[in-house]
Amino acid sequence: MTSKQRAQLRSMANTLQPLYQIGKAGVTPAVTEQLDAALEARELIKITVLETAPESPKDTMETLAARLHAEPVQCIGKKLTLYRRSKENPRIELD
Repeated sequence: MTSKQRAQLRSMANTLQPLYQIGKAGVTPAVTEQLDAALEARELIKITVLETAPESPKDTMETLAARLHAEPVQCIGKKLTLYRRSKENPRIELD
């Protein structure tokens, strides 16, 4: 993913509200399954990492990106954004 594409996704994510929260249980298989379905449906999602989470937001983003085969877009404070092109219904066109 190029920096131009990442910038385009960051601008799209600016208006998104966080859909999921990662709490004290961390990245569990159930969370991974829910996020996988959300990425397939929406392609671009924003997640909040709570203070009680065992990992830092940056580490959580790397873990989720690896497990979900997604692209990390950005991590600002406790919020992180992930992107993965939908296999069945791609809606976001990157330059």
